[in-house]
Amino acid sequence: MADATEIDALKASMRGARAAAQRLSDLAARVDRLDSRSDVSDADLDELQTLTLANAVAAQALRGLVETMLRRRGKVADAVAESASAGIDE
Repeated sequence: MADATEIDALKASMRGARAAAQRLSDLAARVDRLDSRSDVSDADLDELQTLTLANAVAAQALRGLVETMLRRRGKVADAVAESASAGIDE
């Protein structure tokens, strides 16, 4: 059974991942409005760089915590093997 600290960490990690995804989603609306013949502004590119990194870090932190929880339950080998390709076909 998970302890309170682990559950608090999971909640915090989920909040971080959701917040990062929401910020990226907000920027996506601006990108969707771009004319295909125009260019992305430097400010939007800078923001995309920042937000995609934040999104990746938050997702990886959540993934690491979930794998730690699975490892504690003896299930990490199955979870890692199933997600190893991450949906990428070779």
